[in-house]
Amino acid sequence: MALLEVTGLEVFYGVIQAIKGISFEVSQGEVIALIGANGAGKTTTLQTITGLIPSKAGKIVYDGKDITKIPGHKLVSMGVAHVPEGRRVFAQLSVLQNLKLGAYTRNDKNELEETLKKIYARFPRLEERKNQPAGTLSGGEQQMLAMGRALMSHPKLIVMDEPSMGLSPIYVNEIFDIIQSINKDGTTVLLVEQNAKKALSIANRAYVLETGTIVLSGDADELMNDDSVKKAYLSE
Repeated sequence: MALLEVTGLEVFYGVIQAIKGISFEVSQGEVIALIGANGAGKTTTLQTITGLIPSKAGKIVYDGKDITKIPGHKLVSMGVAHVPEGRRVFAQLSVLQNLKLGAYTRNDKNELEETLKKIYARFPRLEERKNQPAGTLSGGEQQMLAMGRALMSHPKLIVMDEPSMGLSPIYVNEIFDIIQSINKDGTTVLLVEQNAKKALSIANRAYVLETGTIVLSGDADELMNDDSVKKAYLSE
């Protein structure tokens, strides 16, 4: 059974239709990539799934439950976490305070400490900088903090929007290694990523969005070798 099923999703900004009846699914344990040019509707799709933008039509089913009308803050306790585009860390707060905000739905202090230990094991730099204001971290470290904050809620599904944006090549490789390890530990990943080659290299399957419509889907390996995808998204 699919962990996430999106059917006939339509989203408007005023009179402009941003998402035009798309349907796709994400199975438990998969890494699914959404790729496409700027303005294709990738971020809008993620924000609609995680309850930040209302849909005009269609249905979103997560873990067997219809979540189409459920607001974002309630989805966190259901096991959905969102790592937003641009990282969106709380710059004035410390690294530790940012991480604890990710666990606001969890009340067990012992469990919170255990989770924190796991996050620090995965992101050693966050432990080294736990008392620093988040705004003083490098871009790559802020991305790790955004991911760590999302993982503090113990998500079943983590939705990531442009995790490699603006990062140096070394950090890009590190971030993608971390995404793979998160997935290996049992978390399902829905990934929007401008770096299509990197996204397809770690995904099981992928969907290609163009102006609010899914125009292509398939195994990531197949799409990596598809001439139209190569020409549009994979050329150096």
